[in-house]
Amino acid sequence: MTRHILLINPNSSQSTSAMMQAIAQRATKNALAVAVATAERSPAMIVTEDDLLASAEEVVEIGLRHAADCVGIVVSAFGDPGLDDLRRQVTIPVVGICEASMRVASQGGRPFGVATTTPLLVDAIAARAAALGFAQLLTGIRCTAGDPTALADDKAALTQALGEMVEACIATDQAQAVIIGGGPLGEAAGALQPRFSTPVISPIPCAVAYLLDQIPGARREAPMVAVTVGR
Repeated sequence: MTRHILLINPNSSQSTSAMMQAIAQRATKNALAVAVATAERSPAMIVTEDDLLASAEEVVEIGLRHAADCVGIVVSAFGDPGLDDLRRQVTIPVVGICEASMRVASQGGRPFGVATTTPLLVDAIAARAAALGFAQLLTGIRCTAGDPTALADDKAALTQALGEMVEACIATDQAQAVIIGGGPLGEAAGALQPRFSTPVISPIPCAVAYLLDQIPGARREAPMVAVTVGR
């Protein structure tokens, strides 16, 4: 099999997997191919802390199943479910999109906020920031109103609503960078970046860049073709 990294989607949506795979592939700048594996036991979009915690076991199962065939793994849900357990059990680099984006957002001691669509995950996001040592830099977590899954189905409305939360993070919370908190929000993150002079952080490209830095020779790879794997 061609040399590649694996993106694990802890949500069960195949369309979300395809979107995140495309974002990750662009982020590699053709250094490596990106394969994607999708959870089957989770909801289409993880929106509660129970969903997030329950997804961790399958993330580890998927990672162990494919670890021998890839050179690195991205866990593409914003709470980094299963990341620490999987990292302990494999010898290849494993990176979470929350971890990676918070590292980028906090560079130089920069205060940062999070804009997202899942209010029931606010405590989990704050706990992740604390676990990573960034609690003192987190200025706040701003959440859009309404049903997160319904909003995700309307790209224009999603981008508009998240943009309003980014503005609140900057104007009210004094954030100097804002993370768009969620793998399924990847396209909206890309759309919002050019609208603000304050950095808007897209987690998937952050995770890919962080992962490539941990894979010897990865940035010198020749362009690769797409890879398909099972779950």
